Amino acid sequence: MIDRGIKQCLGQMMKGVEVVAARHDGITRAYTSHWVSQVSFAEPIVMASVSPRHDTYPLMIAAGEFSVSILAGDQVAEGQYFSYPGRKFHRIATEYLTDWPDDPAAPPVVVNSIAWLRCRIREEMPMQDHQLVFADVIA
Repeated sequence: MIDRGIKQCLGQMMKGVEVVAARHDGITRAYTSHWVSQVSFAEPIVMASVSPRHDTYPLMIAAGEFSVSILAGDQVAEGQYFSYPGRKFHRIATEYLTDWPDDPAAPPVVVNSIAWLRCRIREEMPMQDHQLVFADVIA
């Protein structure tokens, strides 16, 4: 269990909020992540942290790719909606997600977000309770 003081300190770090989404075999899932980071200057590589228990994880791995939607400050409802465990979704809010422009087979993205990234998985690294998924930004 993480020390409460440390947890409060870590929670003060400046960080954006992103929604990570994947689609495979007609199934779409997404989750709000506070742990998506650029990890390279030489190449556009990002790292996304995901719980292997979340419904999005097996879709990311099966598809070999995922999208990252960087939320705007006024997209609190979208961030909160995708912060619930994927297994609790009885439906995906189509008002929050849209197809990737010009490629409906690509992972979906959040409507009106600041930016979208399409990421192709290059490798994973297991952590205690999450997987770190490293990916090349391809669009």
